[in-house]
Amino acid sequence: MRFRLRVLPAILILLGLNAKTLRSQETLPHLEKRGEATQLIVDGQPFIMLSGELHNSSSSSLAYMEPSWPKLAAMSLNTVVTPISWELVEPTEGHYDFALIDGLLAQARQHHQRVVFLWLASWKNGESSYPPVWVKREAHRFPRAMRNGNPINTLSTLSPATLDADARAFTAVMQHLKEVDSKDHTVIMMQVENEVGILGDTRDHSAAANQAFNSTVPAELITYLKTHKDTLDPELRDLWVANGQKTSGTWAQVFGNTSRADEIFMAWNYARYVQTVAAKGKAAYPLPMYVNAWLAGENSTPGDYPSGGPQPRVIDIWKAAGSAIDIYAPDLYQPNFTWWSNRYHRPDNPLFIPETVGGAAGAANVFYAIGEHGALGFSPFAIDDFDEANKDLANSYSVLTPLLPIILEQQPKANVHGFLLDQTHPSVEFPINGYIAHVSLDQIFGYHSEKGFGLIAATGPDEFIGAGKGFRVSFTSRSSNPRVGIASIDEGKFESGKWIPGRRLNGDENDQGNYWRFDPRQIRTEKATVYQFE
Repeated sequence: MRFRLRVLPAILILLGLNAKTLRSQETLPHLEKRGEATQLIVDGQPFIMLSGELHNSSSSSLAYMEPSWPKLAAMSLNTVVTPISWELVEPTEGHYDFALIDGLLAQARQHHQRVVFLWLASWKNGESSYPPVWVKREAHRFPRAMRNGNPINTLSTLSPATLDADARAFTAVMQHLKEVDSKDHTVIMMQVENEVGILGDTRDHSAAANQAFNSTVPAELITYLKTHKDTLDPELRDLWVANGQKTSGTWAQVFGNTSRADEIFMAWNYARYVQTVAAKGKAAYPLPMYVNAWLAGENSTPGDYPSGGPQPRVIDIWKAAGSAIDIYAPDLYQPNFTWWSNRYHRPDNPLFIPETVGGAAGAANVFYAIGEHGALGFSPFAIDDFDEANKDLANSYSVLTPLLPIILEQQPKANVHGFLLDQTHPSVEFPINGYIAHVSLDQIFGYHSEKGFGLIAATGPDEFIGAGKGFRVSFTSRSSNPRVGIASIDEGKFESGKWIPGRRLNGDENDQGNYWRFDPRQIRTEKATVYQFE
């Protein structure tokens, strides 16, 4: 009996610790499907990253970063996206230095910022400038990809030694983050490598790569193609079908002897490598992880952009190679923001924009990405320039910040929509909370809208919040009757979650009750109520 009495408190303590550990794991940042939306959950609550990515080298110095943090916070950012590099983490093999990571975390916490770390390791922008010098020197141990019989500044994906070294270092980073950040959750996501792929050629032509290319396509890839045939990206499915929908053969036999087969081959090999690095890191500390893509330009061919990176047409190849990567994300500098957003936002892939333009374009695009695609975050590059162009972005972020709770609440119900309007696409319509919203460019007081942007969210049975500029809205019923009128429009703002109305807008400001209008001269937040009548 005495033994039992002595042991019981110890058991209870252990149970308490285990429960605490389980609660900590449950509240780790993670992705969660909620209704119609996939949301990033941070500290148990959905979270949208209004973020920006720093210049490549800014965060390599704590002293350099020190004056930047208050400026970033003043731009209404809630998250900073910044590199950490293999060369600084493991300057000599097997010896890790986490002082820079710890310093960045301390600075971010001081200024109430979340962080997304970019693991710049084997590849960055298709080349290998970020591995430690001990990796760069030992080319026989860590071989390079080959072009025209010569090694290039790109590590080969087919080297087990390189994969093992990269994965060990990344795992050490994730283990350290678990030790120093599992309570604070300052780091909410990790990018693994950066814009991977072969530049200047369609594929690696090393001896190992040639042998693999002329070997049989792995059975697990063929199985994935067969199992997911109906949901494959149309470009990939059409290519496979056009080549006979073969279920065995070499890469050229299954996908055709073209640059497309080379790209698919490289996508498989980069994906196997990156998925392995991510999986080992997640085993230490399971944060959400993503890879980013340098997008193909119009009429470009593999090698003009990094061949093998997660372009939309090869995302399924990446998925067949593993499941450790949660998000395939576009670095979206190309024109036609809406087209690319639609290509990356799939039922099995939430949209995240880790790099893009800022300025006036970014200030508009963020409304569309978050409103229409439920983007997990939006992150213009070179956010630490603090130039005049970023004032537009900062203004959009300041308008969106108090709206985030409403947006996050309505996303699972599909009651949020965003839009980008111009002379080519001057109008859009969508269902929202039992109505059809008709949105178009507007002209008011002599100011003609060449462009307009914004988002609308439902906040009640007949009530809507809108934000943006340069557009007008009317509503119709989803059935032929009854008709819909505008009951009231108020401009205003949120303070501590409470709506503070300003002017009641009527007359010219709502076209005599016919339209909910947003002035093209500046971003406004407005609330509208509607009514139905026969």
